[in-house]
Amino acid sequence: MKKTALITGATSGIGEATARELAKMNIHLILCGRREDALEKLSAELSSQTKVTTLKFDVRNKEEINNQINSLPQDFKQIDILINNAGNAHGLDPIQDGDTEDWDAMIDINVKGLLYVTKAIIPQMTERGSGHIINIGSTAGKEVYPNGNVYCASKFAVDALNQGMRIDLNKAGIRVGAVNPGLTHTGFSNVRFKGDDEKAENVYKGFDPLQPEDIAEIIAFVVTRPYHVNIADLTVMPTAQASSTIVNKN
Repeated sequence: MKKTALITGATSGIGEATARELAKMNIHLILCGRREDALEKLSAELSSQTKVTTLKFDVRNKEEINNQINSLPQDFKQIDILINNAGNAHGLDPIQDGDTEDWDAMIDINVKGLLYVTKAIIPQMTERGSGHIINIGSTAGKEVYPNGNVYCASKFAVDALNQGMRIDLNKAGIRVGAVNPGLTHTGFSNVRFKGDDEKAENVYKGFDPLQPEDIAEIIAFVVTRPYHVNIADLTVMPTAQASSTIVNKN
C-alpha cells in the first residue's frame, strides 16, 4: 500500500521541493497552503507521477484546518507522514524595536500552526499505532543570534515540541523527528525583509547556501528508513556556515 504524506507550506521553498522529491517516490501527496493557484499548478504538475490532492488553509485557523482535513477524499484520509513545514520570519530588529504584529505572526504560524495541524492528524495515527511526523525546525532553534529574539524563540519552541511529541507518542509507535536547516536559499529572507529583494539576496551572497532540494532529499531519506529507525533530530548547514553568526563569505 502506498503511503500518503501531508505537507504544509507546500507551494514554495522546502515544502515545494519536498513535494517534488516525494512524488518521484510515488508517495501520495496532500499539498497544503494558502495560495489556491499555486496549489493547483503544483498539483497538476505532480499528478503525472503520483496521486495528489490539495487543501487550502491558513495554519493559524484551526477551524479551517479541521474542516479541510475532514473533507479529504477517501483515498487520502489515511495520513502516514506529516511534514510540518509551514513557517516564517518577520523582521530582524532588536527586541526593544520589535513589531508586535511580527511577533504574533511568527508565534501563530511557527508554533500554534504546527500544533493545530498536528492535533488534527495525531488521533488517526495513535488509533492505527503508526505514523511519522517530521517537524521542520531551524538552526535558529538551537542557537540564538542578535536580533533573532522572537523568531529564535519560536524555533526553540519547535525543538521542544519535537522532543515532547516524541516522548508522548512513543508508546503509540509514532516516529517523530526534526530537520533543522541552516542558511537555505528560499523566499524566507524576502518575507523577513518585507519584500526588499536586495536585502534578501545579500543574505546569500559570497557563499553557497543550501538549496530547498538539499533539504527535500534529506526528508526523503528520513521517511524511507526502516520503521525501527527514527531520525530524531538532524541539523544541516552549508559547508560555509559554522554557526548562526559565522559564515565564510568570499
